[in-house]
Formats: sequence, C-alpha cells, structure tokens
Amino acid sequence: MTTTDSQLLLDIGLSGSMSRDDLIVTRANRAAVMLVERWPEWPGPFVIVAGPPGSGKTHLATIWREEAGARACDPAQLTAADLDAAQAGQPILIDGVEPGAFDETTLFHIMNAVRTGGGGLLMTSAHWPGAWQVRTPDLRSRIQAATTVEIDEPDDELLIGVMTKLFADRQIAVDASVIRYIASRIERSLASARMIVERLDKASLARKAKITRAFAAAFVREYDDNQGEFGF
Repeated sequence: MTTTDSQLLLDIGLSGSMSRDDLIVTRANRAAVMLVERWPEWPGPFVIVAGPPGSGKTHLATIWREEAGARACDPAQLTAADLDAAQAGQPILIDGVEPGAFDETTLFHIMNAVRTGGGGLLMTSAHWPGAWQVRTPDLRSRIQAATTVEIDEPDDELLIGVMTKLFADRQIAVDASVIRYIASRIERSLASARMIVERLDKASLARKAKITRAFAAAFVREYDDNQGEFGF
C-alpha cells in the first residue's frame, strides 16, 4: 500500500485488518501469496513483490512479517539498526520501495547481511525492480537476482470478496448482485473498495435506507458526477 492509500484509509477512519483470515486469494494475487507463504523455503534469500497501489502488497507483507518475526524497515530511512538485525539473522521487511528514494549503500549491506546471516528479505514496491533507478552495479545485480513476483490490480473476484467481508463485518446485509454491480464500477484498488463500503454504510444510516442496487447506483453516479468526490 502506498502512502496515498494509507492516508486514504486514515482519512476515512479505516485501519483495515491485516490478518491472514482477511486475505482473499484470487487470480490477481495467487502467485505472490503462494511464493511468500513458502517461507522459509524460498528459492533464495530475497523476494520482491511488485504491483500497483491498492493491490494488497502491504497486507501480504504484514502477514509475512508477523509469521517470520521480521523487522519492518522504512525504505527511505534504512538504519544501522536495520543492518544489525540482518546480521543477527532476523528476517527483514522493506515495504514500499520507491525509485531512487533509498540509500543504495545501506541496502547493499543489508542484502549482503541477509545472505550471510541466514535470514530473508522481503521488499514490496509499486514499481518493477528494473525501474528503481539503481546506480550501484553490485546492488543492481543483487536486486536482479531476487525472486520477483507480481500482484495484478484487484480483479472483480477480489473486490467482491473484500466488499462482501467488509459488509459482513459491519453486519450489513447486501445482496451479492449489488456487490457485483459496485465492484464493476469502482477503481481497481482495495482502498477504493474499503472506502465505498464505509461511505455506503454511512449514507444508508443517514437516510435509513437499505443498500439496494438503486441506492448503490445513485451513490456511484454521484461519485462520477463529482469527479471522485462524494456529495451523497
């Protein structure tokens, strides 16, 4: 999840559960989930999960961090303590790598420490590693040697599954056909799905109305008419 997506969830008052039980697996993310869950039997010490904003990278990374006991590191502020943890054999998570926005020397040393220390390194990014603008040849070769897997943007099956669970968590009965209708008309991101459920819940409570297809259609139309803002 990017900073924008995280801020969106904060703005609308949603924390978003990151447990394994809340992870819905579909064609869009199956390869990434299967690879990450092979820990500690990874093909190599480094795994990179790449995918568009809102595709669930941070959710998957959080599950792995808890399972592996990994240290979460800020990609923009890699520290000596991060390096010490890698040298001690602790698995390392670097979530949200942005091109050119990390210290190449520190990352290089962390990757070397992970290799010799016996831990693992999981990195996530909205960009394919080839676009990370790495200038250091040795670091570039380390990154190229990582096992990289892509998460596609959420498909309808994933969006439907996420919204179905979110509505159920709120104890709101919404017909499956209505959820399918909404999923086919919203932005392809999990943040968007969470936002829609939150706003529909509030709107239905305010109007004391059930979330029917007509209600959802008016809601989505209002969103489109206001160019991405809800006046509903």
